[in-house]
Amino acid sequence: MTGGFENATPGVLVIMGLMIGPVLYYIRTARRRRDLYIRRLAGVDAIDEAAGRSAELGRPMSFSTGITNVGPVLYACLGVLYYVARKAARYKSRLLLPQNNPEVMAIAEDVLRDAYRAEGRSALFDPRNILFLSEEQFAFAAGYIGLVQREQVAGAFLFGHFAAESLILAEAGQQVGAMQVGASVSPEQVAFFITACDYTLIGEELFAASAYLTREPIQLGSLYGQDRAKLFLFLMIVTGVGIATLNAVWPDLGLTNLDALLQVGWSLGL
Repeated sequence: MTGGFENATPGVLVIMGLMIGPVLYYIRTARRRRDLYIRRLAGVDAIDEAAGRSAELGRPMSFSTGITNVGPVLYACLGVLYYVARKAARYKSRLLLPQNNPEVMAIAEDVLRDAYRAEGRSALFDPRNILFLSEEQFAFAAGYIGLVQREQVAGAFLFGHFAAESLILAEAGQQVGAMQVGASVSPEQVAFFITACDYTLIGEELFAASAYLTREPIQLGSLYGQDRAKLFLFLMIVTGVGIATLNAVWPDLGLTNLDALLQVGWSLGL
């Protein structure tokens, strides 16, 4: 069985290089200097506001990654969790972590412990605040509702992958008057978060929030590089549409379409 690279044309390899190159370059740049500019999002500001509000009211916060499995989305969520946990340690607030995945639970516990250690408040770390509810989707949602209502949380963070339980979780926080910040990479669930949460990060803004809060070089450089790669793709689309339009209106021009360039094979000399 042959691999995809063996059948790639020179044009495709050039495009791949233009996609990957900026990411690698900006990761290297971010490792040297972490002052790369990222536009501030309203949902990021709301994280500080919700943490401060919880401290003022003397009520706990909750942070849920929903049904997120171990992967890139969880990696982005952990960056936000680390930031929120440091806020909780600094303000001596209680932070609850309802979980539905044992592997994610173990990783989240390590992140939480590191956050408290970074603030010099290791004695305040309580593993009992990390609660395994259920691996079943709606059993987890039911457990989350009970937890939020019993503890009367003042700030709720819903970051990660969510499905049909998204509105149930967000409604639970709204009923107890919690300030809620939601972030989901699931387009179907974003509308529910916009309706029931105070602030919502949409799609890739979740990754931007994690990069902004942690300033972690790989996340920061990847975000910078991907944005520039997307700009290049956008310019290619505009150029391709322009060439196709000109060829349709004035066929005598004979301009070469971009897709034809990508399909050109290797010459015999290579």
